[in-house]
Amino acid sequence: MVEERRAGAYARILTQLQPLIKEKSPGLVAGMATVCAVLHAKLRHHFWTGFYFVAGDDELHVGPYQGAVACQVLKGRGVCLASARSGAAVVVPDVEAFPGHIACDSRSRSEIVVPLIRDGRVVAVLDIDSDKPAQFDDDDIEPLGRIVALLEPLVGK
Repeated sequence: MVEERRAGAYARILTQLQPLIKEKSPGLVAGMATVCAVLHAKLRHHFWTGFYFVAGDDELHVGPYQGAVACQVLKGRGVCLASARSGAAVVVPDVEAFPGHIACDSRSRSEIVVPLIRDGRVVAVLDIDSDKPAQFDDDDIEPLGRIVALLEPLVGK
C-alpha cells in the first residue's frame, strides 16, 4: 500500500513539474530548484533533497537543495560520486553499510541518487536522503529518473 501511494505521488509530482520546467524554467538551476522544492514538500520521507554538479572525475559541487546545510564539495568517494561515475541510480538502504559514504548530516540513514545525463554525459545527480533506514528501493528509480529527465533540455541554459 505504501508503494502504491508513493507511485501515485510520483505521478502527480511529474504532472505538476512538467509545465513548471518546460514552460517556466529559464535555465537548469531554476529547474533544479523547482524539482527540489516540489519533491521535498510533497514526499515526507525526504530529509534532504538536492543536486550536485559534476566538477571533474573525482569531485561534485552542491547545487540547488532543500533541507539542512549541505556539504559544499564531495570529493573522492560517496554515494553521489558512485552514481556520477557509473551513470546509474544508486539506492542505499543503510548509509552506514555503504563503503566511503560521506555523512554531510549525521541524521541521514538511507539515500537514493539519480543521475542527470545529457548526450551520454552525467552533468549532475539528484541526491535524496531520509532520516529513516530503507526508505528507497528500486521502485523509486524509474519515477525519479523521469522527473530528473525533465531537466535534460535545460542543460547548457
